[in-house]
Amino acid sequence: MSNAKQQFELSDGIAFPGKTYVESLLKPVFYDQKEHLIDAMFMIHKAHTIMLTEQGMLTQAENEQILKGMEVVKGLDQSQLEYSAACEDLFFLVESKIGERIGDDLAGKMHIAKSRNDMGEAMYRIVIRDYIKRAISDAEQLSEAILDQAEQHVETVMAAHTHTQPAQPTTFGHYLVAIYDNLQRDVTRLKQAYRTVNQSPMGAVAITTTGFSINRERMAELLGFNGLIENSYDAIATGDYLIEAAQGLVSLMTNIGRWTQEFLRMASKEVGLLKVSDAYVQVSSIMPQKRNPVSIEHSRAIASSAAAEGMAVVHMIHNTPYGDINDTEDDLQPHIYGGYKKAIRVLRLMRAVVLTMDFNKEKAHQQARENMITITELADVLARDYGVSFRKAHHKASVIAKKAIQMEKELYEISLSEINDWIEGVAITEKDWQCIIDPVCFVERRKITGGPNPNVVKAMIRARK
Repeated sequence: MSNAKQQFELSDGIAFPGKTYVESLLKPVFYDQKEHLIDAMFMIHKAHTIMLTEQGMLTQAENEQILKGMEVVKGLDQSQLEYSAACEDLFFLVESKIGERIGDDLAGKMHIAKSRNDMGEAMYRIVIRDYIKRAISDAEQLSEAILDQAEQHVETVMAAHTHTQPAQPTTFGHYLVAIYDNLQRDVTRLKQAYRTVNQSPMGAVAITTTGFSINRERMAELLGFNGLIENSYDAIATGDYLIEAAQGLVSLMTNIGRWTQEFLRMASKEVGLLKVSDAYVQVSSIMPQKRNPVSIEHSRAIASSAAAEGMAVVHMIHNTPYGDINDTEDDLQPHIYGGYKKAIRVLRLMRAVVLTMDFNKEKAHQQARENMITITELADVLARDYGVSFRKAHHKASVIAKKAIQMEKELYEISLSEINDWIEGVAITEKDWQCIIDPVCFVERRKITGGPNPNVVKAMIRARK
């Protein structure tokens, strides 16, 4: 034996658990379990004890003793639940604490036809379903705030962008309804993840159920699960509920990250469209003129971090065996909990920002007049009202755009006589030209389903409400 090995074993030990294993794994896992799983653990103990009593495997007196001992331990000061090498994990520590009060034999009866495997999976699902439910609630509240702002801006004309460039006029209300719809699809994804998560694995025991005549359906009912994962192998082996919960998180945070980035652009001094409430900005330590929209910056950063937690979940499950495996358990769970905690922070912070922000209607209207973004309407007018083929109409509009760029002028700065000279063979009326260069007219004419016309957007908002 090498001297290094001998010296290490003297300090670390040669029997399980070694000191390094305790400090690097068992203790961190224990305190993670204590933080997140303790309530779910007692919920399962109670439900299982009730079910065993109903099935005649415990007497009523035993049931009452176990539940009383359980309540005493549940009410203990949490500082009394500390890691002990004698108990290995929280599961065994809680059993031993209950045993101290009602006797080890009776405490052991709590675990008839129950394993750390099915119990662990059930605890994870209980905790995750609560996080998803909270995220859904907060996402719905953010959605309402977005729709409320949209309702106030159905006639607020602004420039829409494609490829980060000014493209065509729309309204801020039209833009916000788009964000609302995107967020609602993520809410739908979260609700589906909730349905997948909220299924009971209890009664699968280690992986093949049990010879005891337990009632799995009753356990699902007592624990508030919507149904049962029928196949016991599937109940223990599957990680898809984790993947679906993680994917819902990744989609939600990625999508929110995109429009928070847009909000930051709009809030910049140069763009000057969004004004974040004073309650959610910070001033510079040395530049007193600055209003830093840090609430949106933090939301963007936290959203990225939450999405990364979701991706960590998927990667930790990837290429793992289909069965009971540590990769999907205590080392993974903090990522899903942490991801949802961060997501909830983002949803709440952005709701506050959206509810209280102001939008500069005048500046937005002026930007919608610039960069020739109404010129699509010139091609449409020529094709629709002057009998020009669409391809020729588009070409004529392109000629106008190039000449305007060369002259460094906006469309409204060019005389109608010049325009008619450039398009050749067509004489646009003054009335038509004024409508072509007006972003309000542009928006009003786009009144087909889903367009930015104010009445169309109002109808969309009514339908969503």
